[in-house]
Amino acid sequence: MNDRPATKSSAKTSPTGGGLVGAGIIGGAGYTAGELIRILLNHPAIEIVFVNSKSNAGKYIHEVHHDLLGETSIKFSNDVSPEGGDLGGASVLFLCAGHGAAIKFLAGNEIAEHVKIIDLSHDFRLSNSSQLKSRSFVYGLPELNRDKITNANNVANPGCFATAIQLGLLPLAKAGLLKDVYTTGITGSTGAGQGLSDTSHFSWRANNIQPYKTFTHQHLNEVHESLHQLQNTFPDSTNSAESGVRFVPWRGDFTRGIFVSSQMHCDWELQDLNKLYKDYYRDHPFTFISDEQISLKQAVNNNKCFIHLEKEGNKLVVHSAIDNLLKGASGQAVQNMNLMFGLDESSGLKLKAAGF
Repeated sequence: MNDRPATKSSAKTSPTGGGLVGAGIIGGAGYTAGELIRILLNHPAIEIVFVNSKSNAGKYIHEVHHDLLGETSIKFSNDVSPEGGDLGGASVLFLCAGHGAAIKFLAGNEIAEHVKIIDLSHDFRLSNSSQLKSRSFVYGLPELNRDKITNANNVANPGCFATAIQLGLLPLAKAGLLKDVYTTGITGSTGAGQGLSDTSHFSWRANNIQPYKTFTHQHLNEVHESLHQLQNTFPDSTNSAESGVRFVPWRGDFTRGIFVSSQMHCDWELQDLNKLYKDYYRDHPFTFISDEQISLKQAVNNNKCFIHLEKEGNKLVVHSAIDNLLKGASGQAVQNMNLMFGLDESSGLKLKAAGF
């Protein structure tokens, strides 16, 4: 952590009048870390104190995240846990390592108790895996757990598909209206991470779609736990004998974004459902109910979720769209950080959609 030349953050002043919040990042080479670095470099209250990547230690960040050329002269570091666990003065630690790597890192490194942790893997999302040593993780969906997040020292950031599905269904669960839910969703290639695989090559993705993990996607358990939290008659896991969310995910021929459609039986009138949704999300700055059809491009490159309801007879369809790397990952992580440090929830997240 010694290679930390001055960055644009050196000219920042905290909007709260206090000092800047020091942030460290573990696993800094992937897509989510790249988006996180971009946001934090432009966040008015944050100073990045180190970005760790064992495989890229000593390289400038812009040698891996090419869009950051000219934005920072920080280099990747390898040293992440000096004696005492103070992490070079970091007050918040973002874990962008792969699934399973976050729990190994925390188990093998001493981290000072005052350092807040936001994990972007699935290691701590479920209630039966939310505890490690003295640390207890809160599920970090602000539209569900804002008060808990505000008082948390450790947050498990939700999955991308889980975020899109839940935001489309939370108001119905709050009203006790959920029964059987049939959901389809399509995601871009960045959802599979930066590592190459047979289904992430351009030659495979271009002009192609494919279903995968039908009814078994790893995000379903967190979806069920959250919906059960609001409606206790709804199954709390995919292992329940009762039906719940039946989800068919698709790989899409685009790079980023998630579009989800959930359908179910509902006797409420459409105007009443729209009011239900608008009332639920009235005080949440990133979720919007549209009276018109929504598109994926509205959500790409920003931290927003757009929702549109359609009704035919007693059949309701809820469409939701997010950016998998922002509201589905790094943007939501920063939103959680803002809440944890008493900052404005939208701070650093005024991002422009790629509308054309």
